[in-house]
Amino acid sequence: MNQTRHDWTKEEILDIYNKPLMELLYEAATIHRQHHDPNTVQVSTLLSIKTGGCPEDCGYCPQAARYHTNVEGNDLMSVQQVKAQALRAKASGSSRVCMGAAWRNVKDGPEFDQVLEMVRAINKLDMEVCCTLGMVTENQAKRLAEAGLYAYNHNLDTSEEYYTEVISTRGYEDRLQTIENVRKTNVTVCSGGIIGMGESEEDRAGMLVALSTLNPQPESVPINALVAIEGTPMEDQKPVEIWEMIRMVATTRIVMPETQVRLSAGRTEMTREGQALCFFAGANSIFAGDKLLTTPNPDVNEDMEMFKQLGLIPQKPFIKISQPQTVEAADSQFTSLGEKPKWSRPGHTIERNELAKEKGVVSKS
Repeated sequence: MNQTRHDWTKEEILDIYNKPLMELLYEAATIHRQHHDPNTVQVSTLLSIKTGGCPEDCGYCPQAARYHTNVEGNDLMSVQQVKAQALRAKASGSSRVCMGAAWRNVKDGPEFDQVLEMVRAINKLDMEVCCTLGMVTENQAKRLAEAGLYAYNHNLDTSEEYYTEVISTRGYEDRLQTIENVRKTNVTVCSGGIIGMGESEEDRAGMLVALSTLNPQPESVPINALVAIEGTPMEDQKPVEIWEMIRMVATTRIVMPETQVRLSAGRTEMTREGQALCFFAGANSIFAGDKLLTTPNPDVNEDMEMFKQLGLIPQKPFIKISQPQTVEAADSQFTSLGEKPKWSRPGHTIERNELAKEKGVVSKS
């Protein structure tokens, strides 16, 4: 049995990534079978509960307020709306709902209380609940855990070195601190990144070093291919080749054997054959539904047709870790502390981000 290691080096990971493809696939598929059922894939639904208007400058993101993209901003959804969407997702085969809000970090107050009610409502539908709300403090993570949160997503995005070419409004250290805060609860960690942002293979390996040396490793690692959106600083990036995606999935599987590897953004550009090779290489989770927050995604019926062709079965919820108990707000041990944490703002400038911002100002005027 392949043992989980927490001491991978960048050189070792690069050697794996660059192996002859057939050898890489064979090794990854072998490890995958030791730790997972190769014929089950988790289906998750990603729901944007608050869209657009984000103050960050992430170079890939159409939800950043400073860029001129065609994203329709909307306020926080109601608990009833979210519950209705979750029921629809469950009926179409999803076992997990991931709620995303375009926030820099969680702020104590009525909106966060509303998100906690959403978590309670979805957990009571016997579905895994995941949230991605930006940076969280330890107390906020404990309140989410108490409400019945199953997973918290906070991606590292890329290597620490390349991160400064992508985002200037928050630090890498804050990402790691958020993961650490979540780890102080029973909530599982979902953290991965994006390839195709102009990073080198060394950066891809660096990101996997950062993730695999966490102890414990994240229970879930999304591998996204950049979807270049007009108006963002990365609008001119060339699409990632399917072979890069397959190599990244296989390498992730080898260095993080027990993790669910999520085939995330960019699937609309992939053929079924390409996706099949990703599943063979160790991907065992996808996002279903026509949108991933704001970027296009294959139709759920198309996915179910692909599952049928490949003999894949949607994974049931709570296979790895049992369902958390929901504590009602009235019985909660943890209350709002009205925290105002000082998350960092590195303050360097990224030329392409500045240019995209100026372009946005010109086109809006």
